[in-house]
Amino acid sequence: MNIKALLSLALQPLARWAHTFGPGLRRLWAHAHLAAGLKSPVHRSVVIEGPVELHGNRRITLGQRLYVYPGQYWETQGHGNLEIGDGVVLSRGVHLVAFASVQIGAGTMIGEYASVRDANHRRGAGALRDSGHDAAPVSIGRGVWIGRGAAVLAGVSIGDGAVVAANAVVTRDVAAGAVVGGVPARPLRRGEREAA
Repeated sequence: MNIKALLSLALQPLARWAHTFGPGLRRLWAHAHLAAGLKSPVHRSVVIEGPVELHGNRRITLGQRLYVYPGQYWETQGHGNLEIGDGVVLSRGVHLVAFASVQIGAGTMIGEYASVRDANHRRGAGALRDSGHDAAPVSIGRGVWIGRGAAVLAGVSIGDGAVVAANAVVTRDVAAGAVVGGVPARPLRRGEREAA
């Protein structure tokens, strides 16, 4: 028997163990990591698939039964706070930034690499980086579906059951049940809905 065969035979129990328990251990670690970062309990029904990158004051409230994919970036600055309701799904790479307030209603799903930000940089005489921010709360209703790569910007309110198409840029309020898409996002006609 060659060395590769012996090594493969010796590592089979470890490989079976990692395959069986690896995802569970990763989730357990990510859950504990998030709770430690928030300095508050995270309900046991919350599934965290990978570490969440936290920045700022960490004024974050989480509901129950969340499903959080890897690659999250959550930032709360100043008096800003982030509230995520029950049963929310945050897909891979979602960015949530609150300088005032970002509220996400129960049962909402946010697609991969989408961004929800309640603040914009000010333009000043000095460097943009040092010019500060203007912030306005963002409110996302219950059962909203925000597509992959969409951006929801400061001061926007999205009503219950609305759909935001992939890669849309939402700069104005969206009515409950509406389907919007485009840059900037606007209501889609019936024929355009199937394409969204």
